[in-house]
Amino acid sequence: MKRREFARAVTATAATAAVWSLPAQAQKLEAGTDYLVVDPRAPVEAPAGKIEVVEFFWYSCPHCNAFEPTLAAWIKKLPKDVAFRRVPVAFRDDFVPQQRLFYALDAMGLIEKLHAKVFAAIHVERQQLTKGDAIGDWVAAQGVDRAKFMEQYNSFSVASKATKGAQLQNTYKVEGVPALGVAGRYYTDGSLTKNMERALQVVEGLVSAIRMGK
Repeated sequence: MKRREFARAVTATAATAAVWSLPAQAQKLEAGTDYLVVDPRAPVEAPAGKIEVVEFFWYSCPHCNAFEPTLAAWIKKLPKDVAFRRVPVAFRDDFVPQQRLFYALDAMGLIEKLHAKVFAAIHVERQQLTKGDAIGDWVAAQGVDRAKFMEQYNSFSVASKATKGAQLQNTYKVEGVPALGVAGRYYTDGSLTKNMERALQVVEGLVSAIRMGK
C-alpha cells in the first residue's frame, strides 16, 4: 500500500516456495530495478555476525495482510546468520496507535500469539482498531490484562520505539508497504519486484551477496 495513493495492488499468494534454495547468481539482480541502494545507510539492530532483514508494514494495509502468511512461513526457514524484525510504519499521525499496538505487544512478549490475530481482527472481522480505547478493548478480549497492556501502550518506551520506527522508515525512504530492508543497505518492495514473493527472492540474493562480502 503506497504512502500517498494507498491503492497499488500487490500480488501475494498462499503458496510458499522454498525460495532460499534459489542461487543468488540466478536472479540477476539490478540496482534501481530489483532493489534500491540506501544512502546514507540505515541503522541496524542485529548483533555482529548477523544480517538484518526488516519488514515495514501497517496492520490496516490489505497487502500486508495478504503477505503475512507467506512471510511467516519464510521466517521459519531463515538461515542462522539472518536476523529478522518488523517495523510498523507511520505515514500519517493516525497510524501511530497501531504502531504502539505492535510495540506494546512486543514488550509483553505477545507478538507470536497475537500478531496474526490483529490482521484477522481488522481484515476479516472488520474491527476498527484505530484508537487506543478500541485497541485496549480488543487486547483484553484476547485474555490480556487490559491495564498492563495500556500501561505499555502509553509508556515512554513504546512511544520512543514508535518514533524510532518512523525515523527508520524515512531513512529507508519507504513509499509503500509491505516493504523490505536489508542490512541498512538495500530496499525492495512489490512495486519494484512486481510481487512480494519475488521480493523475498531479491532479499535472499542481497543477503547472499552481503554474506560473500560484496
